Amino acid sequence: MRRPVAIVTALVLFGEAVGIVLINAVLATVAENQNMSLAGMDPAAMSAGTWAMGGVSGLLLVLCGLIALIAGIRDRAPGRAGRIVLIGCAVVHGVLGAVTVGLVGWSAFAFMMAVLGLLVLTLVSYGPESRTDDAVGGDKAAPAAV
Repeated sequence: MRRPVAIVTALVLFGEAVGIVLINAVLATVAENQNMSLAGMDPAAMSAGTWAMGGVSGLLLVLCGLIALIAGIRDRAPGRAGRIVLIGCAVVHGVLGAVTVGLVGWSAFAFMMAVLGLLVLTLVSYGPESRTDDAVGGDKAAPAAV
C-alpha cells in the first residue's frame, strides 16, 4: 500500500506546485496592473517579489513531489535528506492549514490537511522496519538451565 500512497502524494504535490505558481502569477499581475504598493514600496518590487515567491514555492513543492515519486517508484524509503525535506513540507502544510482556516475557509483547510495526511502516511509507511526480532532476542541463544 505504501507505493500507491507515495505516488499519489507526488501527484498531489505536483498539482499543488502548479496551483501555487498560478495563484502567485495572478497576484503579481494584479499588483502590477493596479499599481499597488504597501507602505510606499515600489509596485514593480512587489510584483517581482510575488513572482519570485511563486517560483521558489513551486520549485520546493516539485522537489518534495520528486522525492515522494522516487520513493514510490523504487519502493524504498527516501534518504536522510529526503526525509528531512518531506518532514519540512509536512510542517509547512500544517502551519499553512491552520492559517488558511481564517483567511480562506474550511475547504482550503481540508485540502491542506489531506496533503499533510498524505505526507505523513508516506513518511510513516517508509519508516524503519519493525524490530520485533531485537525485542524477542533475535539470534541469541537462551541461557542453559542449571
